Amino acid sequence: MTTPSRMPSPYAPEGSSANLADILERVLDKGVVIAGDIKINLLDIELLTIKLRLVVASVERAKEMGIDWWEHDPALSSKARDKELARENEQLQRRIAELEERTA
Repeated sequence: MTTPSRMPSPYAPEGSSANLADILERVLDKGVVIAGDIKINLLDIELLTIKLRLVVASVERAKEMGIDWWEHDPALSSKARDKELARENEQLQRRIAELEERTA
């Protein structure tokens, strides 16, 4: 049984053994930012502007950069969801207490 041989990449230096896992590890360790703007104009009238920003980094690296929005989003974090539910519960209890005071 023969195995297919891997062809050398024309862009990799001779003797380089970087594979996808190595590249991904480097990207996540250092972080990569991709930014771009898309503008749609019609007769010199701006109709739509889309600003795209993409950050690819490990969680630890993102936290070092001050990016931690997923920790505060109730859809992504159970801690944030619990805080949101506790806040909502507190508001409802206050409203119930106010209504009971009005009817008493």
